[in-house]
Amino acid sequence: MKLIILDRDGVINHDSDAFIKSPEEWIPIPGSLEAIARLNQAGYRVAVSTNQSGIARGLFDIVALNAIHQKLHTAAQTVGADIDAIFFCPHAADDNCDCRKPKPGMLHTIAKRFDVNLKGVPAVGDSLRDLQAGFAVGCVPYLVLTGKGEKTRDKGGLPPGTLIYPDLAAVVDHLLDAPEK
Repeated sequence: MKLIILDRDGVINHDSDAFIKSPEEWIPIPGSLEAIARLNQAGYRVAVSTNQSGIARGLFDIVALNAIHQKLHTAAQTVGADIDAIFFCPHAADDNCDCRKPKPGMLHTIAKRFDVNLKGVPAVGDSLRDLQAGFAVGCVPYLVLTGKGEKTRDKGGLPPGTLIYPDLAAVVDHLLDAPEK
């Protein structure tokens, strides 16, 4: 099975410093959903891994998050894309949980759910914590320059082997053009 792990905000949809708190605020990045459809057509299963500390902060609740994710699923399906599962951490940074990226707990959960070893699995994110979480479990880190990606790149300190692309569509172009291992 081919698997890819995607961060949500800044990779699939536009990010906001004020958080994405409602379905109305969830706006896909042009080409991202079509890129997911192309991954599906190439046999990839797609998992989303997203920190959602807005829940712990009281900015929105699980009902709002579910509505946002329903909009994501519906929008994806309209272009022939399928997201197999969305994993999220509802905790604040100071809760010291294991599921909040950059800790690898959420990715370990994904590995268990899909019954796979994550070594070599592409993990796409726009922030250092996304890349660190993926790298910690053996994923290949991909930085996209959408969302917080340019700031992340400019700050430096990326995990070894991080590949940098303009957006998710460009990552998918690379993955689908790469020779099979």
